[in-house]
Amino acid sequence: MAGLQPTVTVKKRFPAPSPDTTAWRIFHDAASEVWVDHFDGRWLVQTREPDFPGFVTQLAEGVADSIYWRPRDKAAATAPVLVAGESVAERFAVRENGASFWIDFRAGYSCGIFLDQRLNRRWVGEIARPGQRVLNTFAYTGGFSVMAALAGATTTTVDLSGTYLDWTWENFTLNGLDPAAHHGVKGDAFNWLRTFARQGRTFHGIVLDPPTFSRKAKGTFRSERDYADLAALAAALIEPGGWILCCANTHGLTSERFERDVLRGIRSRRRRVLSREDPGMPPEFRGDEYLKSLRLVVE
Repeated sequence: MAGLQPTVTVKKRFPAPSPDTTAWRIFHDAASEVWVDHFDGRWLVQTREPDFPGFVTQLAEGVADSIYWRPRDKAAATAPVLVAGESVAERFAVRENGASFWIDFRAGYSCGIFLDQRLNRRWVGEIARPGQRVLNTFAYTGGFSVMAALAGATTTTVDLSGTYLDWTWENFTLNGLDPAAHHGVKGDAFNWLRTFARQGRTFHGIVLDPPTFSRKAKGTFRSERDYADLAALAAALIEPGGWILCCANTHGLTSERFERDVLRGIRSRRRRVLSREDPGMPPEFRGDEYLKSLRLVVE
């Protein structure tokens, strides 16, 4: 890492993707394994190496009010440490595509929003319509739910964590949305997908964004092995002409295999895919295509 020249890294710094966005990946270098995320003037630096990359301090001059650092080889729940600048408040808000989200650097692996999903969150906000019903599974802090609700849809948000559901409602309130007009469900997403099917519930839009590996009531889930089953559960709930956003965060699954698995699951429920799109990742994440996404419209 000592060989990295600041003059080289400056050229790789990514500008804000839009005027109404204050959180994005501002820098990454695969060779040195340094990643820098910008959160409204605060930088979160992540590295594979146990030493802080000093060139980042120069890169941040005039751009960042504070710099936090977390080596990625530490436990996922480890909070980042302040390296330079003023300590941030316990939590603060950022903007993305006009929506607002709470950020907390003490929260562990992710501090409130997965920046690599920016384009998909924007798409959900564009495709959702007033009066529609949108289901967001494995929802984390409800970013997709917020975007659908801002578009006028009624959302159902499912997550195993009550803490993250509370965070979701705080994000709703931050955006002037009434949580009481929406639904939140704590529990296993697989169980709830089956329960909704038994209840005869349907949705105009469904978001599937599971972790690569998780435990469920009946065994475990692995994206590489079980995504077709997950897609089939969603296909049983989607309204004719509805959309499904399928995501998988894994290096162990190629884009081609992911698409085959998703289509196999949907077709197993005798549903036909009218259109599909692979949006790719935001420009600042390109070169390491770990996030696979498919946007589908189902007959």
